[in-house]
Amino acid sequence: MEQRILGLDPGLAVLGFGVIRCQMPQSPTPLDFGAIKTEANTEMGERLRTIYDDLHTLMQEWQPDLVAIEKLFFYRMGNTIAIAQARGVIMLVLAQHGVPFVEYTPAQVKQALTGMGNADKQEVQQAVAHELNLDYIPKPDDAADALAIALTACFQQ
Repeated sequence: MEQRILGLDPGLAVLGFGVIRCQMPQSPTPLDFGAIKTEANTEMGERLRTIYDDLHTLMQEWQPDLVAIEKLFFYRMGNTIAIAQARGVIMLVLAQHGVPFVEYTPAQVKQALTGMGNADKQEVQQAVAHELNLDYIPKPDDAADALAIALTACFQQ
């Protein structure tokens, strides 16, 4: 069964996204990837609205069957709160579109792509390029991370 999976790497300044077509046993296919960016000197409400509007547009354009999100884990408290606010907007958009989601920790993503839960960022990015038959590592890093999260969901199906 073919599935369109949207992977999201939540952030307030940069929210990475990656859309793949997953049809096992065939190799997953990249459809789109990039980042939703907000400016640090912009008011919080405006930043969240940008995330809302851009994610809503992505959902309409790609109509994913499933969304995979990096599970929140704690950095510095201020950063965690900002990411939690962005995740709240993400959850709202997903609920409005009625699309199910799954969450994975960074260790689960690393394990799924490299076989090692403690793999470094470069190993994960190389695995993303390999799994998607790309001859380059997707940029920005947040987009590569989002593709890794989408691939994790694909492999778990």
